[in-house]
Order: sequence, then structure tokens, then C-alpha cells
Amino acid sequence: MAVLRKITLFLRHSGMKETRFGRDAVNDPRLVSDLRKGRQPRAGTVSRIEAFIAARDADG
Repeated sequence: MAVLRKITLFLRHSGMKETRFGRDAVNDPRLVSDLRKGRQPRAGTVSRIEAFIAARDADG
């Protein structure tokens, strides 16, 4: 599944704001907005995003 789709589902499920997600996951509050505009994240960034989502899903 594409990382933007994973983020979108996570945001919908958690109610977290896009800017908070970006800041907490990879220290970039514009992350989600930039991804929607076509930004292609590096493999390391994708790994950090997926780890953040997995940790939050495990908590709740």
C-alpha cells in the first residue's frame, strides 16, 4: 500500500491532524501536504512513517 494511503487511513482512524502527524513521525509538519502535491519520500522516511503508524496502532 502506498505510504500516502497508509497515512490517510491512519489520520482518519486516529483523528490526528496532518501537521501533527508529520511533526511527530518525521519532524516535518508539511509532510502530508507535500506528499499530496507529489513529493516522493526516501526509503528511510517511509520506514519512519510506517514505524510511527505501527507503534500508534499497537498502543490503541
